[in-house]
Amino acid sequence: MTTSAPIKSPMQSSGSRPLPLVVYFEGDEPARKSLEGVHRYRRIAHEVVSAEFDAVEHIYIVTREYQVAEHYQALRKPNVRVLALCDDRFKDPRNDGAVYAFLPEVTPTAILERMVDNAIDHIQLLANRRDITSKLQGATKEIHDLNQIGAALSAEHDTGKLLELILTKSREITNSDAGSLYLVEPAEEENPQTQVLIAEPGSGVEVPDKAAKLVHQMEVKKRLRFKLAQNDSVSIPFRERVMEISESSVAGYVAKTGQSVNIEDAYHMPPGVPYSINRKFDEDSGYRTKSILAVPMRNQKDEIVGVLQLINSKRDFRTKLENLSVVTKQVVPYVERQRSIVESLASQAAVALENSQLYEAIQRLFEGFVRAAVIAIEARDPTTSGHSFRVANLTVALAEVADRSESGPFADLRFTRNEMKEIRYASLLHDFGKVGVREEVLVKARKLYPAQMDVIQQRFQFVKRSMEAQQLQSRLDYVLQKGREEYLASLPKFDSELAEQLKMLDGHFETILKSNEPTVLPEGNFERLLDIAEHHFKDFAGDDRALLTEDEVRLLSIRKGSLDDTERLQIESHVVHTLKFLQQIPWTKEIKSIPAIARGHHEKLNGRGYPFKLGAAEIPIQTRMMTIADIFDALSASDRPYKKAVTLEKALDILGYAVKDGE
Repeated sequence: MTTSAPIKSPMQSSGSRPLPLVVYFEGDEPARKSLEGVHRYRRIAHEVVSAEFDAVEHIYIVTREYQVAEHYQALRKPNVRVLALCDDRFKDPRNDGAVYAFLPEVTPTAILERMVDNAIDHIQLLANRRDITSKLQGATKEIHDLNQIGAALSAEHDTGKLLELILTKSREITNSDAGSLYLVEPAEEENPQTQVLIAEPGSGVEVPDKAAKLVHQMEVKKRLRFKLAQNDSVSIPFRERVMEISESSVAGYVAKTGQSVNIEDAYHMPPGVPYSINRKFDEDSGYRTKSILAVPMRNQKDEIVGVLQLINSKRDFRTKLENLSVVTKQVVPYVERQRSIVESLASQAAVALENSQLYEAIQRLFEGFVRAAVIAIEARDPTTSGHSFRVANLTVALAEVADRSESGPFADLRFTRNEMKEIRYASLLHDFGKVGVREEVLVKARKLYPAQMDVIQQRFQFVKRSMEAQQLQSRLDYVLQKGREEYLASLPKFDSELAEQLKMLDGHFETILKSNEPTVLPEGNFERLLDIAEHHFKDFAGDDRALLTEDEVRLLSIRKGSLDDTERLQIESHVVHTLKFLQQIPWTKEIKSIPAIARGHHEKLNGRGYPFKLGAAEIPIQTRMMTIADIFDALSASDRPYKKAVTLEKALDILGYAVKDGE
């Protein structure tokens, strides 16, 4: 092999990679002679294409077809072009296709040199195109990844999960071994010494131009909360903590200045920077923090809401940095492109974070509204205070148990997070329609209203006084007719008759009092009420009146509860009021079933419930659970004035009876 002296090409700058080669096969005298005048390139005679020149553009000069045939694969490399000095094209199309250009056997040196220039330009052009295509594909993938990450960030409303997602995706897209996330939060402190006295316009008091009223100026400070940390190589005993926004730390510097920080080696900071890292974690864990990229998280108002800090960009994301040797081989500095991508991702993350915080604020607002609404309704009937909250807790507990079932009728039943939320809200608001029910009916504790019972009591007292007056008149008449001696002899009889009459009246009144108490189950013997109603007395006007009116007998004969049919319809109408109220709320699609769940809590599987007489197939499983919780609380609650709380066993027995009845 013979090699010509290197000659600098005007196409190559000094200090760059080696000059392109013009190669001819050893022993090919026509090719060698043709290249004698070519001085802008290195020339080399070689038998095969050497691997040491794979990175260098080189042009092969051939004069025979067999030279291409024997070295076909080597001559088809991307950085190789073939110039054939032949008067005719090659016979084999395969070999012919490997030739970049055919030139006459006798080609002037200037033309040959120009063809070499063109061939090298062609190599570089295709190389540039491949490089651009590769970069374009990389950029396309980055854009796709950013879009995917952006969509994932927008879809996540749980702030904790969102922060995890932000840090995880940022690490993945930059091959970072570790990272941390800081949130900027306000720390407001009132400064009472800084006050401005301001008078209202037209008062005649001379005050500064900005004066308008007495205000307290607030000195608003901000701080950083170390919210999250991740590390693929070592275990992190993480706990949240609050730190001052100061330029002494990398995160503090970014939060304060809004400038990104890109550090090649954290142990060898650039001179003059105000920040440093705390090596204690590295010393305690054996970790080596090297490259760092920290960027601000800016919202749409260009406010800094957090800092995203990435640590140790790796060549291979899957590699664990178990020792210093691996760190040296694997960890590389963050490049400008990564900084740009992470800044873009951080901006998306900031907006997603604010949206998540806004979503949680709206959730808290709605929760507050629901609680206030329930408390307001229950305030109309203090005796049932807490009922809606207990029913909600019981219903959610039932749903959770059913959701965990691995066997039985609920083995395939599963509730999503949003469905659980539907169950809770529907249970809390199931009685909201009571706002449309008359309060006297709503709080009716016994079968008779208090005023009605007062009338009966006064009536019985009047009858007692009438009996006593009538007895006195009878005694007086007896004395006048029979004389004092016989009256005294008959006095025990008079006393016995009066006592017997009063005892009978007291017995009637006790029956009324007992009948006035509502019962949970249909029970009681009300025939005595009809007997009592048969007894009459004379009123002040001398008119004949019954001890009990027909309406009083009707009310006292209510077999279950304290309401008559009309009152019960009024109470039952609360379900319709609840449904109408809930249908006015623009529920999101995730919890749109709340009205449908709440409307059926007084329906029965046998179709005998109210108000819509729904059958089993029309009653959602969530509603059935709420109905059980509602009945159980109504039975076991100790705050119902119309009944005593039943024991747990009896409450379950009553629910069992309802099951047997197909309710």
